Amino acid sequence: MMYRPLLRLPGVPLQGVLGFLAQLTQLVAPVGTVLVVQAATGSLALAGLAAAAFSLGAGLARPLQGRLMDHHGSRPILDATAAVHVCALLGLVAGASLGFPGWTLVALAALAGAGLPPISVSMRVEWGRRIPAAGRTAAYSLVYLVQEMALLTGPLLFTVVIALVATASLALAAVAVAAGLSTVLFARALHSGGPPPAQAGGGLFTRPGAPLLLGVAVLAGGCLGVLEVGAPALAAARGTPALTGLLIAGLSLGGITGAILYGMRPWHAGPGIRLIALLVPLGLCLAPLAWLTASALDRSAPVLPLIGFGVAMFLAGLTFNPSLTTVSLLVDELAPGARSEAFGWLSTAIGLGTAAGSGLAGLIGDRFGPATTFAAASAAALLAALLATVLHLTHTRHRP
Repeated sequence: MMYRPLLRLPGVPLQGVLGFLAQLTQLVAPVGTVLVVQAATGSLALAGLAAAAFSLGAGLARPLQGRLMDHHGSRPILDATAAVHVCALLGLVAGASLGFPGWTLVALAALAGAGLPPISVSMRVEWGRRIPAAGRTAAYSLVYLVQEMALLTGPLLFTVVIALVATASLALAAVAVAAGLSTVLFARALHSGGPPPAQAGGGLFTRPGAPLLLGVAVLAGGCLGVLEVGAPALAAARGTPALTGLLIAGLSLGGITGAILYGMRPWHAGPGIRLIALLVPLGLCLAPLAWLTASALDRSAPVLPLIGFGVAMFLAGLTFNPSLTTVSLLVDELAPGARSEAFGWLSTAIGLGTAAGSGLAGLIGDRFGPATTFAAASAAALLAALLATVLHLTHTRHRP
């Protein structure tokens, strides 16, 4: 098993556990922000604006965080961002209870997003530095597995904490403090929190394939954004909104399974070829969702289309997380001298793509119906495969 050498490295299992706990607010924070702001102001629009500000702040800050990590190491950046993130969320909770103006709540949400600690970036850099290139598929797969588990578990844990403390405000404060402490402990558990040794190769944007790689990341994020809007739209149109969680869970479980399987064996093909081979099946798995959605919208129809939809989402997840892992492997090749910043740009590209995909899915769904949103997701994945093909040819031509 390819995970074994990684897990045998001193500190890696502890880093994985602490990294999981530290990333719980990645989805809890925007969800909790919506609940807290709406309860305080009575405005869902303002709550949505605050959540969007959080996501925008997180996306824009990642490259800057990465650049600082390349120069100063992970540990001081993790400590600083944890302090900003927790203090901003506590300020948001306090401001909401004290009746602060709406714009201050939005500003605090943006600050909390900008301070979201770069846990997954730190894990990729730390584990990529400590394991040979042949083992990085397993290392980066484990990074996405830990992150996916945190995204899946965080909202469930948040619900339990709300039930215990009775208010979303106290629950958000409790989870924020716990994640902040976990971030500080995670920073201390890193094998080396200092700056990485200087490497030749320069940053991501010094290489000719960088725009293509970021384009692939944007389109991959767009697929995710479309699915995150399309699945609730299908459930609502069928009159069973509670199905949303099950449909999204199919994608998450597929992603977890794909991450585990992808890192379990060695791969002889290079990451460029692998990325193409993963994105094409992703697009093909998403293609039937439009037809399955049209069938599922007939409330008198059997549940078979919905089961087929869940299976297709699971199959899409099997290739989605390995695709992101492979993009990370290409960052190693394109930006060996500034990995943290490059990984930051990668996170930004995926986040911006997700936001654009969500917005596009809403527009398409309103105009043409929920079924067409999934056709857009399939088209985005296939277009990403086309860009990945051009990237592979470009990278091969310019390889020293």
